[in-house]
Amino acid sequence: MKYRRRIYYSAEQRADIWDRWQRGESMRSIGRIFDHQSSSVFSVISPTGGIRPPDRMRGKHALRLSEREEISRGLSVKQSLRVIARQLGRAPSTISREIRRNGGRAGYRATTSDLAAWDRALRPKSCKLACHPFLAQAVSAKLRRKWSPEQIAGWLKRAFPEEAHKQVSHETIYRSLYIQARGVLKNELLEHLRAKRTVRRSKHASLKRNGLGQIKNAISISERPASVEDRAIPGHWEGDLIGGSGNSYIATLVERHSRYVMLVKVANKDTESVVTALIKSARRLPPELYKSLTWDRGKELADHPRFTLATDVDVYFCDPQSPWQRGSNENTYRLLRQYLPRGTNLSVHSQAKLSAIARQLNERPRKTLQYQTPAEKFAQCVASIS
Repeated sequence: MKYRRRIYYSAEQRADIWDRWQRGESMRSIGRIFDHQSSSVFSVISPTGGIRPPDRMRGKHALRLSEREEISRGLSVKQSLRVIARQLGRAPSTISREIRRNGGRAGYRATTSDLAAWDRALRPKSCKLACHPFLAQAVSAKLRRKWSPEQIAGWLKRAFPEEAHKQVSHETIYRSLYIQARGVLKNELLEHLRAKRTVRRSKHASLKRNGLGQIKNAISISERPASVEDRAIPGHWEGDLIGGSGNSYIATLVERHSRYVMLVKVANKDTESVVTALIKSARRLPPELYKSLTWDRGKELADHPRFTLATDVDVYFCDPQSPWQRGSNENTYRLLRQYLPRGTNLSVHSQAKLSAIARQLNERPRKTLQYQTPAEKFAQCVASIS
């Protein structure tokens, strides 16, 4: 049986790999730089879950190799420990411990002792979650409810503003999830994150979408009132259609002011089915909370005049290949894939099930809302018009 030769990277090459990974390059492209397969890059990245380990540094008070060489020379000419300590400006107890733990007077060697000290310094440090069981339990519970680490960190800060020991950064949560050597959060909790990855990707890694279809007689987003842009006024929505296997589809609606989400079951992708479903959902809301709808160029809303006639809601369309013009909906799309993974049949979900998913999303705190939940924010809008 032929075995693949193991590939070793030098410290400089490993540093270059980490630099490129943090800039958002893929493992495959990094591997090509070194003329190796992506699997060899994975062996560097994966042990710490895609999170770059901190550069190791010696403590400023630790003995240096040159000092150990002086100790070795002093021992060879049978100097006393106090004389050696005085020459180095160190405490005699420091020199005594150094010699005792590294072979004694007869077996002490400077280089061997220096390497041993470097190895002994490599020991795991307990993170905040390991030191505070309450915090670890709270984080685990929220992860199981599909909250993101950033949402959990923001919620803790809001819930316990004066208790620092009950707060933790989202970065610490990510590190405890991806670096399993810490042993604080169970590996199974990774399944509750939005992105089902075994390593953490750089924030610079790009995600791209293809352009969508065209709509005739579309009112451009450039004609949308300026008051919609700043999100200060509630009642302006963004919409999209997400697809699953077997030609199954669900309409998503996000209110720009509160980020409140509604999911609408649709029978098919044709404009008749989609517009009919959207009209039905719009009639459940007060007119003050449904003033406009911004959609992409998908042809499922080709019959938008019928929607506007039935609901008195103005429809605006984004520019082609410009998904960022519906930023709230794009973000919600990524959140929804945590509940409705790609490739699954969406038709199996009843409207009640979709409403339950939307309710869970609306009860998750959002950073952009200062960690209020969309449900809280939307309830304030409803109360203001009552």
